[in-house]
Amino acid sequence: MSPSTERIRSLALAGHAGAGKTTLFEAMLHAGGALTAMGSVERGSTVSDTDPMEKARGHSIDASIASIERNGYRIHLLDTPGYADFRGPALAALAAADTVAIVVNAANGIEHGTRAMMTYAKERRLARIIVVNRIDAEGADLALLVDDLRNEFGNECLPLNLPASQGHTVCDAFFQATGETDFSSPGEAHQRIIDQVVEIDDDVMAHYLDEGESALSTTEMRNAFEHCLRDGHLVPIVFTGARDGIGVSELLEIVERILPCPGETNPPPFHDDAGTRFEVAADAGGHVVADVFKIINDPFVGKLGVFRVWQGTVRRDSQLLVDDGRKPFKVAHLFRLKGREHVEVDEALPGDIAAVAKVEDIHFDAVLHDAADEAGIHLDSAPFPSPMFGLAIEPAHKGQEQKLSQALARLAEEDPCFRVEHHKELNETVVRGLSDLHLKLMIERMKSRYDIDVVTHPPRIAYRETIGVRAEGHHRHKKQTGGAGQFAEVFLRVEPMERGMGFIFADETRGGVIPNQFIPAIEKGVRQALELGALAGYPMQDLRVTVYDGKHHPVDSKEVAFISAGRKAFLDAASRARPQVLEPVMDLEVSIPDRYVGDVTGGLAAKRAQIIGTDASRGGETLIRARVPLAELTDYPTQLKSTTGGLGRYAVAFSHYDTAPLAIQRKLAERWKPREDED
Repeated sequence: MSPSTERIRSLALAGHAGAGKTTLFEAMLHAGGALTAMGSVERGSTVSDTDPMEKARGHSIDASIASIERNGYRIHLLDTPGYADFRGPALAALAAADTVAIVVNAANGIEHGTRAMMTYAKERRLARIIVVNRIDAEGADLALLVDDLRNEFGNECLPLNLPASQGHTVCDAFFQATGETDFSSPGEAHQRIIDQVVEIDDDVMAHYLDEGESALSTTEMRNAFEHCLRDGHLVPIVFTGARDGIGVSELLEIVERILPCPGETNPPPFHDDAGTRFEVAADAGGHVVADVFKIINDPFVGKLGVFRVWQGTVRRDSQLLVDDGRKPFKVAHLFRLKGREHVEVDEALPGDIAAVAKVEDIHFDAVLHDAADEAGIHLDSAPFPSPMFGLAIEPAHKGQEQKLSQALARLAEEDPCFRVEHHKELNETVVRGLSDLHLKLMIERMKSRYDIDVVTHPPRIAYRETIGVRAEGHHRHKKQTGGAGQFAEVFLRVEPMERGMGFIFADETRGGVIPNQFIPAIEKGVRQALELGALAGYPMQDLRVTVYDGKHHPVDSKEVAFISAGRKAFLDAASRARPQVLEPVMDLEVSIPDRYVGDVTGGLAAKRAQIIGTDASRGGETLIRARVPLAELTDYPTQLKSTTGGLGRYAVAFSHYDTAPLAIQRKLAERWKPREDED
């Protein structure tokens, strides 16, 4: 029997790599009765890391989901990858959770991933707790770490329990608040929490000041505590040693008794087609509204859409719609996940995480619903890191192009930070990810799942061409083949325009020297020449072409003749107009720890970068803004990772095209061999 919505909890474990999230996930499942014995990351026997690549590397690559049923509660746990290379699945999983537990390695303290996930969770208005793990690690200074956490993330971070017996047990500081601890005292910690909680509500504060803590009812304290978590006014700190089960049962008790239920959380921003906010309520009897936050292409079950129910009840054999689709699908099978296992269930309530199989229309971020008049409801997509590291990819063997395309599409469904681009102009397929490691593992996954060998190389740069000065060109096209001939003569002028202006074609002929019906043919010929380029074979832009004179023949002039004449008259003019190659220039933002500013700015200077500015931010990080030619960024992910020890992050966006250095122009021109066609 399902518990009520008020007794459902969802908790995502997030944080830096190596903090012990997967071990804590395993320990919580074991302590909650979902496992008879704990698995081990080292042995590759955990519920979470079941992928062969995860087992081989000893760390999570994808998010994993499992549930605990105990004491009348259902707790959905989500284990997320810690490495920034796999931030996509981690952030997607946060969309399904009401609370995020930021796991911190007591031996290492605050790390880059700690800050990043705290920021993401705060921006998404999720309740947060900090789990200090490995409290029994040798040399861990837990009192100093608590001070660091409060200095870094604010005074709202307060211990809910405290380590005792040199980190081998934990002592409650909220429910009981008695006992000996390794630092501070349960009474002192308890008082800090009460003072923080009661000030969120004026009525509770007045009641507390008038009559004391003992006069506060359980409901008053519960509501005030939930309000604090929802508003970020309190971020509890708890302590665990997951490998030996230290503090794990206590953590589960906190999840059950204190963390928000689905009706007490900040729901995500749903909107209708008009942009009006659509409020969802954790009402089991309402219309169904659910969000698909994960896609799994399982070789045995097929395509699996994993979703969080925000409103209503999804039942087996019910009918659901995807987004604004008009054709419903039947929920033939409804699953709850336990790592790679799929447990069939009858229903999913608000707050539940479930999955449906073999629904082809389902996709990441899809909204599932059961009311046709709510077809326009959509969820504002959460921001994900932009996948900047790119590789051009093609099958190693001919005939596998379609198979490769299908495999890449399936991989892109699963990871919101893995992108596939088809560049028609360059005749390339480019895959983009968050790092070279990210792409390497995606290609490995494609090989193991779909048996496709590929060849990769750096993507080509989408250069452009333009002209530097005004010039004129002319061409007479005359051909006689025995019957009717071909004749056209065109005089035209080319002029450079400002960057970003594109292409303008104008007709200034007078007196019918070229009949109006042939002017479009001249423009077509010019546009053909624009696509082929005049210097290095790249499309031309930012110029104006004006036809001002010409001749025609009443019998021999035809459209094909004016196409050829227009094309070659343009090439004649362009050759006199100082043709030049343009390169794409990107806006670059780099976020790094302060100590690397000199090294990173020096590296950018060597890449022809123009530094726009630097901004210091809280947490000892600096944001560097620069403009850099795209050609210089090919190896930048690897270089930044090496320079900052993996702590640097960057984002790029197209800015404009600018003239490439002469050396690059000459090199590109020398490589180009234009096709000579007959007159």
